[in-house]
Amino acid sequence: MKKYITLSVVLLTINTSAQWTQEKGKGYYKIGAWFLEANEHYTDTGISDPNITRGHLITSFYGRFGLSNKLTLIGYLHYTQVYQNGQRFSSGLSSIPGETFASLGDIDLSLEYQLCKKNSLAISASLLLGLPTGDDAGGSDGSYQTGDGEFNQSLQFNLGKSFPIGKQHFYFKSSIALNNRSRGYSDEWHFKLETSTKIAKEKLLVLGRLNTRQSLQNGRLSAINNNGSIFANNVEVTNLGGEIIYGFTKQFSVNVTASFPLAGKVIYKAPALSAGIALEL
Repeated sequence: MKKYITLSVVLLTINTSAQWTQEKGKGYYKIGAWFLEANEHYTDTGISDPNITRGHLITSFYGRFGLSNKLTLIGYLHYTQVYQNGQRFSSGLSSIPGETFASLGDIDLSLEYQLCKKNSLAISASLLLGLPTGDDAGGSDGSYQTGDGEFNQSLQFNLGKSFPIGKQHFYFKSSIALNNRSRGYSDEWHFKLETSTKIAKEKLLVLGRLNTRQSLQNGRLSAINNNGSIFANNVEVTNLGGEIIYGFTKQFSVNVTASFPLAGKVIYKAPALSAGIALEL
């Protein structure tokens, strides 16, 4: 069943930034590392099933730059290492050897435009282009993918609002997106909710997140394609997670993130952890 597990969807658990559009000439830049290891997955019917232990280690760069006060350029690139533990018979003889594969992953480029910013309310829209720069047939059996080999376009609408509860100020953010995928992959919709507040003299930002990715089941790929897998097709997942960001200064911060799958199809069933450092200029 290992070929039925996708890497790209677990990138949903990599959260970038709670910010909105940047001011002209200003930027936000983040370097991070993300880790997941799983010996269990959700099948295409949504039930749990064991698999040979496989892990992913991703190092990434995320950047936002204000082209104007309303238009922000966003980029995300990552280098991914995929590994599988070796399996042994009780006699000690190796039955399935371990393996590691690493390469540049798919690159995301997007533009975000501010539609409305009034008082405590902000509305924006973004267009994301997913470039197929990763390897969709890595490793000895083609299942160590670091990309899906298709060019996708995602249109997303974002809404954010700040509000007080007593003396504490909170921020709420939601987004909905339609992701159009090429090469016979099913299109999909994404929905995200996020809330946050600052504590410890506003040096510590605490965030909670819920997101889901659902397939429209309109692709033409079957369970077997030219790579012998259905990598990233008809994937569904719902994640619950959180993040803690500590700001040492107004420009420099560190963060720790955790995410847990609540349900899914064709996806690992394991928590994902990440950490990073960010600079705002």
